[in-house]
Amino acid sequence: MKIEVLTLFPNMFDSLKESVIGKALEKEKFILNITDIREYSLDKHKKCDDYPFGGGSGMVMTPQPICDAIKAVDPNRVCKRIFLSPKGKTLSQPLVEELSKEENLLFLCGHYEGVDQRVIDSEIDMELSIGDYVLTGGELACMVTIDALARYIDGVLGSSESTNEESFSNGLLEYPQYTRPQVYNGMAVPEILLSGNHQEIDKWRYNEQLKITKERRPDLLEDK
Repeated sequence: MKIEVLTLFPNMFDSLKESVIGKALEKEKFILNITDIREYSLDKHKKCDDYPFGGGSGMVMTPQPICDAIKAVDPNRVCKRIFLSPKGKTLSQPLVEELSKEENLLFLCGHYEGVDQRVIDSEIDMELSIGDYVLTGGELACMVTIDALARYIDGVLGSSESTNEESFSNGLLEYPQYTRPQVYNGMAVPEILLSGNHQEIDKWRYNEQLKITKERRPDLLEDK
């Protein structure tokens, strides 16, 4: 997979060089290119925003730098182009899986009060939101999305089973996890996990998933 990111703040993406995602990038399990939109501004001061027509607070990102940046990194329109926006389709695990099958993705990170609508109308395939709240820009939402997507790329995670045994993989929240020591601060690991009976362990884990999901996200059980 190749991912292109357009942003006014490229240094924010340095955090992706850490942990599992950073190791995957080093091993070239996927490609991540970060483009500074300001480099494409024709303004002598590299300005990329202006006052909104019709009045209102804040500034709006201007179309020229964004459109030129998009055309530079995706001249043949091979990427699925995604704009991070509170108005977009909400990111979910099924959508993560769907997007992870794309070979080329382009993410546009907005800032200030938003992006000129003409950019969205002419250049963007999909608007995407990570939740019902507003951030100062699309960069954090973009990083969350990349992190979620990367976990489905072969070789990124240590175990191919990891994405099959976590929250939302079967529509339920994940079961509790335990490791050594067997007893900590008077709290013991459930005996069933020490039994070696994998059929019973699987049953226990599934029942725990149902219980936790019923308590915390009953809406996920509506279709079950």
